[in-house]
Amino acid sequence: MKRFTHLCIILAITLLGTASCSLFEKKPGIPSNVCNPLPMKLGDPFLLHASNGRYYMYGTSLADGFEAFVSDDLINWESCGQVYHGGDSNQWCKDCFWAPEVYHVGNRYIMYYSANEHLYAATSLKPTGPFRQYGSYQMDALLGDEKCIDSHVFFDDDGTAYLFFVRFTDGNCIWQVQLADDYITPVEGTLKKCLSATESWELKRGKVTEGPNVYKNASRYFLTYSANDYQSQDYAVGYALSTNISQARWTKMSSYSPFLHRWNGLYGTGHHSLFTDKEGKLRIVFHAHKSESEIHPRAMYIA
Repeated sequence: MKRFTHLCIILAITLLGTASCSLFEKKPGIPSNVCNPLPMKLGDPFLLHASNGRYYMYGTSLADGFEAFVSDDLINWESCGQVYHGGDSNQWCKDCFWAPEVYHVGNRYIMYYSANEHLYAATSLKPTGPFRQYGSYQMDALLGDEKCIDSHVFFDDDGTAYLFFVRFTDGNCIWQVQLADDYITPVEGTLKKCLSATESWELKRGKVTEGPNVYKNASRYFLTYSANDYQSQDYAVGYALSTNISQARWTKMSSYSPFLHRWNGLYGTGHHSLFTDKEGKLRIVFHAHKSESEIHPRAMYIA
């Protein structure tokens, strides 16, 4: 079995340090001149490499919505300001704005996010917003008022879109559902459980699997995810493998998990996203605790 471009990720993570920018410039696996940690303070980071060639970063930070940052080189970042405003009387979502992801779909951008521990979608004509809430709970038709968090959308080669997210059915469990052609509405009859915390490295604090992110290499699908309570220093990232995404037949790859974990001064490493840079290299962005003794504000790293 090809060892994922996952071995590239393992190598890059293993080489991370936590010192100055100059140190990172010398490390293989780190984009040239990237200064880790990044200057922005976001949890649950998501990076969109847009069709205009620019990089847009979103994440958890504000009490009433989401902000974004933009870069041409992963080195110099500019604030786009607040791109989504929630919490007003015209919207359902009031607080707990977590883990936004943004995708360019057709002639619009769709933001998938959690608020009030429910899933929502918002749309905009630009990656910098303003994003407007679309409908009510995204999972309302299938799950009603049941709480869910951490939405991630994977677009397969044939155009089929799958929503991965977390339900609180056995601790924090990862589930998936196919989306309709509007890329927002879940398709009835396609809701399936992917995985829950069962491995020893996943059970160091709480029973948590969350922050799903899917990557495809040839005919294999890699479901990467975080495990343990995010407040734990042992918050870490592992992955499961499938060759049939529609059937949600995921097998945890225990031999290689976790591939991202506490190391050399980094603690609470997780809730990541994968992206391809301008050179065609697979990269990972993730957050870590502020320090060994403090969690917030969380810092971001690219490898």
